[in-house]
Amino acid sequence: MKRTLGTCYYPEHWPEAQWAEDAARMAELGLTWVRIGEFAWSRLEPSPGDLQFDWLDRAIETLGGAGLKVVLGTPTATPPRWMLDRHPDMLAVDADGRPRGFGSRRHYCFSHDGYREESARITRLLADRYGRNPHVAAWQTDNEYGCHDTVISYSDAARAAFRDWCKDRYGTIEALNAAWGNVFWSMEYQGFDQIGLPNLTVTEPNPAHGLAFRRFSSDQVARFNAVQVDIIRARSEAPISHNYMGRITDFDHYDTGRQMEIATWDSYPMGFLEDRIEADDAYKRRYARQGDPDFQAFHHDLYRAVGNGRWWVMEQQPGPVNRKPRAKKAPSKEKLISKLKYLERDDKLQLVSVNPLDIIDAKEVWVYNIKTRKLGKYVAADHATLQVKGAGLQFYDEKLSIQKTLRKPDETLKEFKKAGKVQLRKFMDNIKTTDIKLNGRLNSDTIILKCVQ
Repeated sequence: MKRTLGTCYYPEHWPEAQWAEDAARMAELGLTWVRIGEFAWSRLEPSPGDLQFDWLDRAIETLGGAGLKVVLGTPTATPPRWMLDRHPDMLAVDADGRPRGFGSRRHYCFSHDGYREESARITRLLADRYGRNPHVAAWQTDNEYGCHDTVISYSDAARAAFRDWCKDRYGTIEALNAAWGNVFWSMEYQGFDQIGLPNLTVTEPNPAHGLAFRRFSSDQVARFNAVQVDIIRARSEAPISHNYMGRITDFDHYDTGRQMEIATWDSYPMGFLEDRIEADDAYKRRYARQGDPDFQAFHHDLYRAVGNGRWWVMEQQPGPVNRKPRAKKAPSKEKLISKLKYLERDDKLQLVSVNPLDIIDAKEVWVYNIKTRKLGKYVAADHATLQVKGAGLQFYDEKLSIQKTLRKPDETLKEFKKAGKVQLRKFMDNIKTTDIKLNGRLNSDTIILKCVQ
């Protein structure tokens, strides 16, 4: 299969007059695929039964007319607000018994029959309308099953469905009691209607009960997905996919993968490094710029297997300011090029133009503080190289050595500025440090000097 590139696009977010220009630019860049629609339910059906697909018709035609192939997503990860009025008990419930409410996404319980029927209805409407559309070249069911810890639900709907699942699996209550070892602590049941969920117990619940509930929860995801897949497949010959996430272990990806032609996953290397990898700070500093390569490689292999050799990366983190618990703005290379450095020569500073990307591989970075008139240097911790990460010096230990006080530095700097040779640029407020400190912190009073490779 030829390697191609695509992008996610949200026409419902943009003025329609802009769509054609956006599509033309995508095609000019060499993109092939465009995923749309996966979060658009409130625009497709603003109120129950008020179907407004005309804008999606035009969006697909505009993108297809530019030579792009559309991946059409079912919008079931984002049920609109009116859905909660129709089904107030559709929300998932956490282990402490609290509903996980409206105002974000993935606010539904996989076991809720009413919502599963609503999801089937909107999927059927989309597949009937676009199943034979020549521009719709692939489908995506829902979005990121399990993201935000949304597989396990302790709702009333989950309890009722779990009882049915146990009856189907064990056949008799005696068989369930024997399989779970319920003679321990007198936990035996007389009927399936007595079985509750393994939360809010006095101490830890029966491990066999908890395991069975997790198996049930995994099966509920596969059941939910299969409904959409069957509807689409009956109406379209285009391949069907789902976009999995990194390190989601609450459901069996192979069970859903067997239902579809393609497995895709959403790759957020730096975000996953922060919130899904148990590692010390030194390890995370080491991979702060690109994420853990083993984590990425593992998931590429995993989803290649889940998709029987046919896998895509559906979403890719575009940079450090995206999908991280604490986004720290890193200046682009273009902005870094505008920075300056000074070279020390005979106790004087000679201002010269520089490619500040030298900072990336520098083992020492000399700095000058205007207020204190102190010259010092930062040394990469453990002889590692400094990296541009937010401030460029952000995650490195301090080994500051004050060398000397420069002679009349303010006059020197003023002279250079007055001469108009260059425009002096200081570290701006958005370039900060937490681990390295000079006169409180590396701030707008500190200027980069020499970089030693």
